[in-house]
Amino acid sequence: MSMTVVERPAPPGTAVRHRRVVGLVALVLVLLAAATASLAVGARALGPGEVWDGLFAPPDPDQRLTEIRLIVRTVRVPRTVLAVVAGIALGVAGALIQGYTRNPIADTGLLGVNAGASFAVVSAITLFGLTDPFQYVWFAFLGAGAAGVVVFGLASIGRGAGNPLTLVLAGQGIAVFLAAMTTAVALSDQTALNALRFWNAGSVAGTGFDVIGPVAVCVAAGLVIALAMLPSVNLLNLGDDVARALGVNIAWSRTAGIVAITVLAGAATAACGPIAFLGLMVAHVARYLTGPDYRWLVPYAGLLGAVVLLVCDIVGRLVVRPGELDAGVVVALLGAPFFAVLVWRGKFRKA
Repeated sequence: MSMTVVERPAPPGTAVRHRRVVGLVALVLVLLAAATASLAVGARALGPGEVWDGLFAPPDPDQRLTEIRLIVRTVRVPRTVLAVVAGIALGVAGALIQGYTRNPIADTGLLGVNAGASFAVVSAITLFGLTDPFQYVWFAFLGAGAAGVVVFGLASIGRGAGNPLTLVLAGQGIAVFLAAMTTAVALSDQTALNALRFWNAGSVAGTGFDVIGPVAVCVAAGLVIALAMLPSVNLLNLGDDVARALGVNIAWSRTAGIVAITVLAGAATAACGPIAFLGLMVAHVARYLTGPDYRWLVPYAGLLGAVVLLVCDIVGRLVVRPGELDAGVVVALLGAPFFAVLVWRGKFRKA
């Protein structure tokens, strides 16, 4: 007598988890491909063999090989690494700020981080005569962090304390004030104005590992805090009352989240300059791919941020050869229509 073995179907959650894991692996592979392309593409195109020689070939008296090693190791590797680090930081920060503010069009600029960094840069150049990016990048980081702390402090007092709308309004108020102060200081000093014009474009080029190393450490610290807070972000999106009933310390969770966002966005902005719309875009794409679970949404957003910033940097090298468009400009050209569509769809749904 034969027996028929009936296989039990996998639980629905298992299929979803499998799809998300496959998606993460696919994003990692896409990121590796984009990083490889970043090493090969530029004013001088390099083949796969030349990229390999530039990375791993020992010193050689051959002039051509020496030039390739110089291009790959001192120019393209640092900008590729910085694009990955900054892209991950901005992607994660963008997803987190939308989660903490419950605002689908929130971006890191809402915390005044970009404005704080810009004001610190022009102030450092004007007051101390700094001209080397390695010198004023740390002032940018401090300015970004100080702006985030002030915004959070203002949003934590008064009747609207802890309200996401209060946080957004405080951030916009500080950002407008700092933007006005930045303009006033920059117009009074030609050196500061020239540096600000270059820095404000948002570029991953021209930065060495002396800056990238410490920035990567800051980003790693921000990621640790962010990942630790993901379960509470899910609960906060159910509403403060529900989250509190489920045991979430609202004040502590929001404080840790704002610290993570400020560190991540501040480090990326300090190294690259302000790059608008990146966190906004990738957070929405990640939400479409994973759903509202921030334990998956945030890793997706980080990888997507790195891919998008790398691709935009590559596009900027190609469209105006032999010159370049800064990555921040290309991201803005892509992000502005994306933002407009989000706003239009929101209004359309309300109509």
